[in-house]
Amino acid sequence: MKRQDFFFELPDELIAQQPAQERRGSRLLVLDPNAEVDSSVADARFPDLLNYLKADDLLVFNNTKVIPARLFGQKSTGGKVELLIERVVDEHTVLSHVRSSNAPKPGARLIIEDAFEVEVQGRQDALFILKVLSDQTALELVEAHGHMPLPPYIERPEDQQEDKTRYQTVYSSKPGAVAAPTAGLHFDEALLEDIRNKGVDIGFVTLHVGAGTFKPVQVDDISEHVMHSEYLEVDETLVEQVRQARAKGGRVFAVGTTSVRCLESATLFSCSGEIEPYQGETDIFITPGYEFKQVDGLLTNFHLPESTLIMLVSALAGYQHTMHAYEHAVAEEYRFFSYGDAMLILPKNPSAEV
Repeated sequence: MKRQDFFFELPDELIAQQPAQERRGSRLLVLDPNAEVDSSVADARFPDLLNYLKADDLLVFNNTKVIPARLFGQKSTGGKVELLIERVVDEHTVLSHVRSSNAPKPGARLIIEDAFEVEVQGRQDALFILKVLSDQTALELVEAHGHMPLPPYIERPEDQQEDKTRYQTVYSSKPGAVAAPTAGLHFDEALLEDIRNKGVDIGFVTLHVGAGTFKPVQVDDISEHVMHSEYLEVDETLVEQVRQARAKGGRVFAVGTTSVRCLESATLFSCSGEIEPYQGETDIFITPGYEFKQVDGLLTNFHLPESTLIMLVSALAGYQHTMHAYEHAVAEEYRFFSYGDAMLILPKNPSAEV
């Protein structure tokens, strides 16, 4: 397929610049891939998600925690620099995007937030290897002095109080992401409790979302696109939860495309062909024609035109169904992207055609 196949017109005013007043206050578009395309979508509110879940289903969340990865500083010569930490490598080393008038050379020192120094060690492709020159760890310093790395399509200054809370899921626990797994932003503690009380199991994977999630597809033939790599963890507890859900006849719902990437990678990289614990990198690129091994349904936000994420959604829901759902969302003025509304893709019946 071609990149242009996934284009749709999106008015700027539909790009959400602020979160909903309450986490659960968003709208929910429900897409049934078993229905005829023209009658496959329904409009709902986010708490209506409960109506589509059954006892013994499993919801899989990504528990990564967004770190305040954007920092500002200056070179020793006085020139301004901006860092966007992509990955914390160890206690004193990070990989970072660096924006400045001239790229700093190895050995250069940068003064960050008037609080600490880093030394440029070299390059790893487009990223700079930076060593933190402090007794404090890199993560401690980032947490103390950094700014939340709001996506490029949020065109307003950071609200340090609100964004620090709302651009983070209520269940985040493992620091390392530079972008939020946004489908999870709609859940509050009370809704999670309601889900458990219905007999639905809740499990967690970890995928540290990188800035590459915003990287546009620049080739016309999507099979030629080189996918960015991200770190993930799928543990034995989650694997057992998947097995138990299957044994009881339950369905596996991924909360967000990052959870999809975790579940499918932990299966593709196993020796048995079944899901197994996995810890490491993934650059899985899911496009229409992909056969899902673990994911039945998906809860996700609305994604950028021509992005790898809308391609993943199309692989699960079907291309025609997906593009119809997006056309409906635009016509009905749903809010798009990170702080926007959500879409629930229901599982396909075994007999349903792709």
